[in-house]
Amino acid sequence: MDSLTVLSIVIPILVIVAFLIIRTLRVIPEYQRGISFRFGHLRSELKPGINLVVPLIDSLQRVDMRVITLTIPPQEVITKDNVPARVNAVVLFRVISAKDAVLEVENYPIATSQIAQTTLRSLLGRVDLDTLLAHRDDLNADLQSIIDSRTRPWGIKVELVEIKDIEIPEAMQRAMAREAEAERERRAKIISARGELEASSQLKEASDILSDSPASLQLRYLQTLLELGADQNSTVVFPLPLDIVGPLMGALKGASHEEK
Repeated sequence: MDSLTVLSIVIPILVIVAFLIIRTLRVIPEYQRGISFRFGHLRSELKPGINLVVPLIDSLQRVDMRVITLTIPPQEVITKDNVPARVNAVVLFRVISAKDAVLEVENYPIATSQIAQTTLRSLLGRVDLDTLLAHRDDLNADLQSIIDSRTRPWGIKVELVEIKDIEIPEAMQRAMAREAEAERERRAKIISARGELEASSQLKEASDILSDSPASLQLRYLQTLLELGADQNSTVVFPLPLDIVGPLMGALKGASHEEK
């Protein structure tokens, strides 16, 4: 057997061996875990690094252990007070058990998405519109707790659930705007009434002080005239006390009777 014949036999064997070695050595990144089956039976979980997987005998399935962002499409919900709304949300979850994520559920992202959608519709249907708009953080916490309790047997940990947007009909938006405007007007009237009450109390106290000293009341008249005279175009109406006008009117009446 000459050298050419030997090479023609050895080279294909070496190629096959190299191919088998390449197929046998599998590299798993740090953020993944490997689930391997041998003849249909589960092997131990493969850690990050180089692992041996025998071709045609072993099968390998990779599981990403990083946080996965899942967007829940807009859901049509009817609140407790019979208001229709469209609500969408985002769910952040990660795999904490690669074995359970492979063995307990067929497709864990799709299953988690379906659970999140049904839970969102069910929970928001039990609250009224005011709670949905004003207590979003509490609803997020409740959604996270419920979804996590249902996905935990699959090896899925729900990290965060956040309601992103709430759409309500335009007619309801206008009604809410009118309600808010009426509430602001009510508060303005109450504040104005309280101001009038405090002002009247202060005026009463001031009048009591001025009534004790007639001279101070006269000085207040003069100060008022000074303030009104600052504007040259103003017409001043000066009130005179009855104790001053009364004697003058009496004197004028007496003079008219004497002339008669």
